[in-house]
Amino acid sequence: MSGAFRIFRFAGIQVYLHFTWFLVAWYEIESSKYRYASPIWAVIEYVGLFGIVLLHEFGHAFACRSTGGRADRIVLWPLGGLAFVDPPPRPGAVLWSIVAGPLVNVVLYPFLYFALKWSVQGWISASPDIQRLLFDLWRINLGLLIFNLLPIFPLDGGQIVRALLWFKLGPVRSLKISGVLGVAGAICLGAAAYYYFRSVWIAVIAFFLLSQAAAAIQRAKAMAAQADLSANIPPPVPEQQQQQQPPAP
Repeated sequence: MSGAFRIFRFAGIQVYLHFTWFLVAWYEIESSKYRYASPIWAVIEYVGLFGIVLLHEFGHAFACRSTGGRADRIVLWPLGGLAFVDPPPRPGAVLWSIVAGPLVNVVLYPFLYFALKWSVQGWISASPDIQRLLFDLWRINLGLLIFNLLPIFPLDGGQIVRALLWFKLGPVRSLKISGVLGVAGAICLGAAAYYYFRSVWIAVIAFFLLSQAAAAIQRAKAMAAQADLSANIPPPVPEQQQQQQPPAP
């Protein structure tokens, strides 16, 4: 939350924007404006990207609330969005809270696809800039859907794996296994960013995922230690039984 400021509130959910968003926005708009006849379309594209991200995060938040959980904050920052959700500690509630985000992208897909198809085939009067915008938004939505479903914790795919494992292995072991898979996946993603994509942004995302997956492993260890400590503490003796015990000789 450090460096983020409020922009609006909807349905009791406060949306924040991190100040670094503007720095990355300037860079991305400057890099993509050559694809359009007017730079304003590059601005609309970047805002549209975060509109898709925001809808995705609202999907998480509303699903969490439907399970009886708490969700009152969303933060938009250069790497996407973060919905602060706290579902009940049940695997089904956690699974639904996570799955609902990608489902928003699934719902958006046909709308963007048919809008693009209509503009390209001339069913509606659309300029080349509008066609390019619709194509980029369709591609961005599909890319976000595929990327978020990668089984790398804490991406949605990694958290879905954790929720599914939770049904059989419990909250601690499922979190630890998901964290280990996340570390391995983040390392592979970082290698792909260097050797294949040659992308600094993908490398930054891989480093962020690596740090979060490693933190999940440590959190699982702390949860296991707390559970062991609680199991070894003897139950308190009722006061009535304490008074009835005979004195020691």
